[in-house]
Amino acid sequence: MSTRTVSNRNDPVIESRDQLILPMQQGEKPKERWRIGTEHEKFVYCTKDFHAPSYDEKGGIRDLLMALTEFGWEPIIENDKVIAMKGDDGTVSLEPAGQLELSGAPLDNLHETCAETGRHLEQVKKIGALTGKGFLGLGLWPDKKRSDLPIMPKGRYAIMLNHMPRVGSMGLDMMLRTCTIQVNLDYSSEADMVKKFRTSLALQPLATALFANSPFLEGKPNGFLSYRSHIWSDTDPHRTGMLPFVFEDGFGYERYADYMLDVPMYFVYRDGKYIDAAGHSFRDFLNGELSVLPGEKPMVSDWEDHMSTAFPEVRLKSFLEMRGADGGPWNRICALPAFWVGLLYDQSALDAAWDEVKQWTMEEREALRNAVPKLGLKTPIPGGRTLQDIAGRILDISASGLAARARLNKSGDNETGFLDPLREIVTSKMTMADRLLANYHGKWQGDVSKVYDEMSF
Repeated sequence: MSTRTVSNRNDPVIESRDQLILPMQQGEKPKERWRIGTEHEKFVYCTKDFHAPSYDEKGGIRDLLMALTEFGWEPIIENDKVIAMKGDDGTVSLEPAGQLELSGAPLDNLHETCAETGRHLEQVKKIGALTGKGFLGLGLWPDKKRSDLPIMPKGRYAIMLNHMPRVGSMGLDMMLRTCTIQVNLDYSSEADMVKKFRTSLALQPLATALFANSPFLEGKPNGFLSYRSHIWSDTDPHRTGMLPFVFEDGFGYERYADYMLDVPMYFVYRDGKYIDAAGHSFRDFLNGELSVLPGEKPMVSDWEDHMSTAFPEVRLKSFLEMRGADGGPWNRICALPAFWVGLLYDQSALDAAWDEVKQWTMEEREALRNAVPKLGLKTPIPGGRTLQDIAGRILDISASGLAARARLNKSGDNETGFLDPLREIVTSKMTMADRLLANYHGKWQGDVSKVYDEMSF
């Protein structure tokens, strides 16, 4: 989740509707300036007993963050607490229960993305070896109850943790027990954004299936391949889901702004502190009628903050964010941006991918999204087929887009090799979750703690 670093008292006040669509318009870039921003989270555990370390304990989350100064990272402070680190490779920040996230820098190609991932993982592994900490690449804590998990001292999290139970049964699970891989991608115009949004939203369930990696809950199988994805089905209906309006005629920046105005607020950030505005209306804020800040109107940065509090399967800010994948091991971190860059950053590939899904009805898209957490690649799609039946074709399209980009490393290799882990899944018809379940019922003999041996970085 977003990390605030500066106050906003000098920002312009929003005076017109044009300012609401400005962040999206400002995201437009010519193709040669399109970049790849990859975010990935991992669980932190103590190798001695597998407990999730608290912020303040010796060798805990605070100490892990501060140890990154050895590698040139600089602390970001909130209320005298270190809540993140900033550096050339982006930002290392904390999720609500201490999940560690790298929000990577915007990079030109996937070779750079995977190198960045490698640097980060080597750094945290080195720190972990000194402090007795390990890092787990899964989409869900496999053995932890909510009560087992610490809470990080970040202002917006306190507000969200208080609000989540009012609007859904699994919002606390989303915050405390999940990890994801995400990629942020650019667009050249409003029309380009629309096509990329529609294509990626329709295909997000395929990404969920390919990256399914959360089959355990509290020490046993949970009945799902991606329980992380299932959690989003009852987190907060006002800010999650498949966004049917994206596929309607006339969709664009203004329609997305209308959607965001209907998403209830979480907070307002003032003078280094988060003011609880959970459930209040941004429309009231625009009119100077927000009860927690009477008479005050929002600034542009308030709107940008608010745009970060919606959690649909694809999110629009000044870029498009792909949100459908579980956390996973190193090669999956590189595979997710490869999958989406191949599909969205080459026009022929984008056209071909949209052709695969454009005839699906909204009801069919919703049914696909609802079924995929449990069924994975076996999920039915229109035409009497399953996701397994189109996965190879979609990967071929992605590979063609990556080949057309012709971004080569020093050995002369293009970016298509980053899709190999997904190719293996399609060929074997076994997701990571399927393999973990086979191990659980086989060589692990029902001992889910063995996952720490096999899925740690």
